[in-house]
Amino acid sequence: MSEVTLFLADENAMVEFGHCIAQVTAGAGLIFLEGDLGAGKTTLSRGIIRGLGHTGAVKSPTFTLVEPYEIDKVRAFHFDLYRLVDPEELEYMGIRDYFDEDVLCLIEWPDKGTGFLPKPDLTITITPHDHGRQLKLLPQGARGESWCAALALEFK
Repeated sequence: MSEVTLFLADENAMVEFGHCIAQVTAGAGLIFLEGDLGAGKTTLSRGIIRGLGHTGAVKSPTFTLVEPYEIDKVRAFHFDLYRLVDPEELEYMGIRDYFDEDVLCLIEWPDKGTGFLPKPDLTITITPHDHGRQLKLLPQGARGESWCAALALEFK
């Protein structure tokens, strides 16, 4: 698998990159978003969800664990597992029901759900770098590989 590293200068670039992710995924797949508090995971998620065509607010699901979005024929779910105490809680909320082939799932803090989450198509790790952010895109299969190739062309 070929990892791609990108640098994004500011919040606007992060949102724009999210729009690109929305286009290459066509609204289906599983993306893990990793990084420390304040790294930009929710900003990137907002960009992806708006890139799918959502015009309303995109709030962090820190307390609800999941925010659903129905945009035309696209279904997307934004998860934030930061406050999850035990990964087994995911089983009680019916986590497996969210992972259909035609659904886009964005999961912040996926390490909190270890053992209860399927393998993602793509893992994006966000770290502060100078005044912007460095993003490492690690594909986890054929779909993630094709996304990375398309995103690398768009942002190199």
